[in-house]
Amino acid sequence: MAVILADVFGSPNIGVYCFCNERLAIVPPGLTNHKIDQFAETLGVSVCKTTIGGTALVGALVTGNSNGVLVPHMIREYELERIRKEFSNVVVVESKWTALGNVVLANDLGAVVHPETPTNIVDAVNDVLKVKPAFGNIAKLPFVGALGIATNKGAIVSPNALEEEMALIESALHVTVEPSSTNGGVPFVKSGILANSKGAVVGPLTRGAELMQISRTIGV
Repeated sequence: MAVILADVFGSPNIGVYCFCNERLAIVPPGLTNHKIDQFAETLGVSVCKTTIGGTALVGALVTGNSNGVLVPHMIREYELERIRKEFSNVVVVESKWTALGNVVLANDLGAVVHPETPTNIVDAVNDVLKVKPAFGNIAKLPFVGALGIATNKGAIVSPNALEEEMALIESALHVTVEPSSTNGGVPFVKSGILANSKGAVVGPLTRGAELMQISRTIGV
């Protein structure tokens, strides 16, 4: 288990560009082989290099857990095939809501979703990810996937999260929930972390106190 600091294309917002679960990481093309090898070793996953709908913003558009991966309707067939070569259960969600990574916070034990999430996304979380979604906010904002990250060991949410919000997330995900920022005070936690139960890749602007909180909460 390890935590490393890394950027993507010079940006500390690695969670905007990348997705991972316990078995797979999806990263945009253009990363060096050395960096891809670092991600694979730290997270203990296979790595798929692809865009989603032609964009590098993979982390904002994809959500999932060890049971399945949900991708937006804008994904192109060749991109879908690339992912399925590494992870078979990838399901396209037909919805105007394409930023699935920003509206779903999930691990293998549960999920929390944007309070106004369309029914077909809720059904996909239930049927494909095989977890029962709860509806909630973080810091009074509905973008739970952008304001938190969750593994099977713990979850980290915006430092502005309310106690009742954290309690709901803890109940839904069945893990301890703690507040922390990333990249030197950024409250949109996901933007600075790529993590599973085996390791974490953290944006290089993340401070020591943030690193300690992240490491302690998700057990890496």
